[in-house]
Amino acid sequence: MPRKQKKGKYKLKTHKATSKRFRLTGSGKLVRTKGGKSHLRRRTSKRTKRLFTEMIPVKGRGIIKRVKRLAPNMEE
Repeated sequence: MPRKQKKGKYKLKTHKATSKRFRLTGSGKLVRTKGGKSHLRRRTSKRTKRLFTEMIPVKGRGIIKRVKRLAPNMEE
């Protein structure tokens, strides 16, 4: 059985690590999580651990551009 020929452009693949690290808010801002909240947290204070849960808006234009290129389907 011959294979069916595909028409059109290539399918864009999402960079999974990027999609897990960044989120888009309702207003369209790109936010990121803080690093260092997975392990080795026994000695850190409760206040510091609580601050790890915040999402921080991404400021750099170059980083925003790169994230949108790596995760094109995030803009939904």
